[in-house]
Amino acid sequence: MTTSDELTIFAKLVQRIIPGARLLRVWRLEGGVSAQVTAIECILSGGQTRKLIVRRHGAADLQRNPRVAQDEFRLLDRLYHAGLPVPKPYYVDESGEFFPTPCLVVEFIEGRPDFAPADLNEYLQQQATLLASIHGADIPVDDLSFLPEQNAMVAANLRRRPEHLDDSLDEGLIRDALETAWPLRQANRTLLLHGDFWPGNLLWRDGRLAGVIDWEDAALGDPLADMGISRLEILWAFGMEAMERFTNAYRALMPSVDFGNLPYWDLWAALRPAFQIAGWAGSEERERIMRERHKLFVAQAFEKLPGS
Repeated sequence: MTTSDELTIFAKLVQRIIPGARLLRVWRLEGGVSAQVTAIECILSGGQTRKLIVRRHGAADLQRNPRVAQDEFRLLDRLYHAGLPVPKPYYVDESGEFFPTPCLVVEFIEGRPDFAPADLNEYLQQQATLLASIHGADIPVDDLSFLPEQNAMVAANLRRRPEHLDDSLDEGLIRDALETAWPLRQANRTLLLHGDFWPGNLLWRDGRLAGVIDWEDAALGDPLADMGISRLEILWAFGMEAMERFTNAYRALMPSVDFGNLPYWDLWAALRPAFQIAGWAGSEERERIMRERHKLFVAQAFEKLPGS
């Protein structure tokens, strides 16, 4: 529920972004984990309506990067002008003028995540094509120097082994393997990574991919880092065969990518749900399935490690 004070703030924000526009309505969007996401609709002076998204990043994002809103704005601006299907960025405020935490205002893309596609093969092909487009974006890496380096983030995480490990997901075994192998031999060029490329961040409309959202985890690094995350998420959503179809589709689109280190990046992705899988699942039955498939994912990664 939006309070009258919040409506006043959103009305002022609309005026700041589009002088002469008037706020029509405000509604909260469900599903945001790392940020509070609000949709707003306004009417312009000429009578047209426009929808926008207001993102307010949470404490975890801000602790990791106090300038996460500004960095996401800069990244979206570059991606939008490079022709990628991302929300057009309109405004960013870090001053606290409107909200206690920074806010980012972007275009509202009509569409929604699809977890039951009518044509799974076409769905996976479009998803692989979009990921390849991100990794092949015509944006010089030097223009993205404000983004963190994925390898450095992994190394820092592995140096700080938690006191308590999620043994139910084999966290200790996974960390042992990664700590022994890190740093990996660099076999691929450093590219732009989305950082959380999963079906929940992909918007579909009329059977076509309309946009990819939530770029706060973007980084620079090995494209296989994105692949590991996507592979596990597709396995959870659609099963092992779909995961391999997606992987093969991406391979065909990106023949220059060396897949030798994929087992390590799969293991890195497998660490993400440690102590979080129950919350991510939302139900006991879904958690059971996710745990079973996570076990398969970890097993196939270990089987493919060099020397296994």
